Amino acid sequence: MEMDKMKGFVTAMRTLTIISVPGPESKTFSSSLIWFPVVGLILGFILFALGKIWAYLFGTNWPGGAAIILLSAEVVLTRGLHLDGMADWADSLGGRRDRETRLAIMKDSHIGAFGVIALIMVLFGKWIALKRMLTAGSYIWLLCILIVSRDMMVSLMTTLPYARSDGGIASPFIEEITPLKRIGAHGISIVLCLFYGPAGFALYGIGWIVTRFLASSFRKDFGGFTGDLLGTTNEFIEMILLWLCVLPGRLLLPYTGWHWTL
Repeated sequence: MEMDKMKGFVTAMRTLTIISVPGPESKTFSSSLIWFPVVGLILGFILFALGKIWAYLFGTNWPGGAAIILLSAEVVLTRGLHLDGMADWADSLGGRRDRETRLAIMKDSHIGAFGVIALIMVLFGKWIALKRMLTAGSYIWLLCILIVSRDMMVSLMTTLPYARSDGGIASPFIEEITPLKRIGAHGISIVLCLFYGPAGFALYGIGWIVTRFLASSFRKDFGGFTGDLLGTTNEFIEMILLWLCVLPGRLLLPYTGWHWTL
């Protein structure tokens, strides 16, 4: 039983990151869903560690350079998978076409003008937020943000149908899905967020609200979710939570219990 659980972790890590952890993968992809928040925790810790190393070596004299390093690290560690999905989503909605045409556009490997614009806006927006986060020394928020963003992908997969009748890259993850797997992923995420106090719970709630709004939009425009729409959700959640965390600067951090990380 324990071995089966670890197989799910291996599948989650290899799906969401370039980190090749040893061991066999699970034959049932849905068993990896409970591990999605844990993968977010690991990615957040790596980015936090990079921020601390930069601060130790160079201080806060060049936050823009540090922000580029953190942003590049996340793109590399995730293979740019979520950004690619968001660009495809933007292209699909650019012409306000019918549902089948939107799905066909998202499946096309080429990127259009709307996709490029969306990528520029998201990457620039993240860079600005990370720059302020590093200046304030509040990059401990990265762990919470990446936990929530990965868990919200589980929320979509377990509450929406798959949009493509012919299957796709994300379709194996909804096979043999049970309510217990959804509850398990959400439970782990909430427990990890509570280490940030009420602010962490608030971030989780905001992430859930944004996800429900996106779920309604995806159901209307596409008939459900796809792998690209999961990536889109991840990017939206990250961007929104990043900005919410950096707007107060250092003011909010003492109320989380993590002010000692400054």
